[in-house]
Formats: sequence, structure tokens, C-alpha cells
Amino acid sequence: MSIKRKKTRKSRTAPRRRRSAPEARGEMLASARKLLVERGPDSVTLKAVADDLGMSHTNVLHHFGTAGELQSELMSAMVRDLAAALMGVVSHLRSDQGAPRALVDMVFDAFDKGGAGRHAAWIVLSGNLYLLEPVRQAVDELVSALEEKFADEKGDPHRGVTSAVLLVALMAFADSVIGEQVKEMVDREPTSARKVTAFLLPKFFL
Repeated sequence: MSIKRKKTRKSRTAPRRRRSAPEARGEMLASARKLLVERGPDSVTLKAVADDLGMSHTNVLHHFGTAGELQSELMSAMVRDLAAALMGVVSHLRSDQGAPRALVDMVFDAFDKGGAGRHAAWIVLSGNLYLLEPVRQAVDELVSALEEKFADEKGDPHRGVTSAVLLVALMAFADSVIGEQVKEMVDREPTSARKVTAFLLPKFFL
């Protein structure tokens, strides 16, 4: 009777890298953003993020207690990234002829390609308006920063800044949700909403 020896193989699986809490949350938010852009707002769930990253649902649940918390943090991160990028362009609004269009493209891309428009629409239509609170905070910070840059302007800097933010945000949001259909109705080119917004933007800082 022959005895079969059980062969043992050394596992080739690389040891898991221990992530710090901020690193783990960052990876989860990056995954959530990718899911949002590729599959839409309904896909941003704790399970979907866990599956995408190859980890357990419990692991994601440890960092984000609910899908609502994950979605709120995602929206906040998207707005913070956008606000930081915008500040680099704002200072050139009057001196650089191409700056208004660069700023508009940045916002429109964030709402469209970045998925912020669809995500915001999903939040509003679902009635979970509390998830937009991080957006309010980020917008307040952006408005305050812009007011500091234009503090020496004549008139009311607050009114000019808030008007500019209102114009760009509403135009970008609407364009990301229903812009394609409306532009087809009025027989305008795909970039027409961006062109109109870029034309109007400098007028708030004259």
C-alpha cells in the first residue's frame, strides 16, 4: 500500500498591504467615483465598492456606515477637488482672454465627465437633501476665496462672485442632465452651452 504524500506549495499570493484609515477611505472614494461615472448614481453602494476593490462588505462598512454616508463624502470630495482647481483659473479671469473658457470647461467637465451633475440630480430626486450639505460648505469656501481675490473691485464683490458661481454651476448642472436633448431641439452644437457661459462670465467682474 503506497502512501501518497501531500504536496505543499508555498502561497504565491503577495501579503496584503496594511492601509491607514485615510488611505482606505481614499481608495473607496476613488472606486465610488469610478462606479458613478461608468454606471450611474444607483451603482454607488457599499457592496459595489467592496466588489470593485476585492474586499469584504464589512471592511467598507467599517469606514462608511451607510451608502448615504459614502455618497455624501463622494460629493464633498468632488466639490473640494473642483473648488481647488477653479482657484487656479479665477485669478486670470480679467487678464487672460482664454481663462473664462478654461474655467467653464473645468466646471462642465466635472459635472459631466466627473459625474457630479448626475450624482447631484440623484440626491435631489431621491429627497436626501441632507447629503448636499458638504456641497454647501464647499461653495461657501469658494465664494469666500473669490471675494478675497476681488475685494478691491468697485461695487459689491459678493454679488458679482455669487452671480458668477450661480451662472456656471446651474449651466453646468443643466447641461450634464439634459443639455444634449435641449441643444438638439434648438439645433446648436455640443459645446454651445459652454460658449454662452464663457461669454457671460467676465461680465460679472468688469
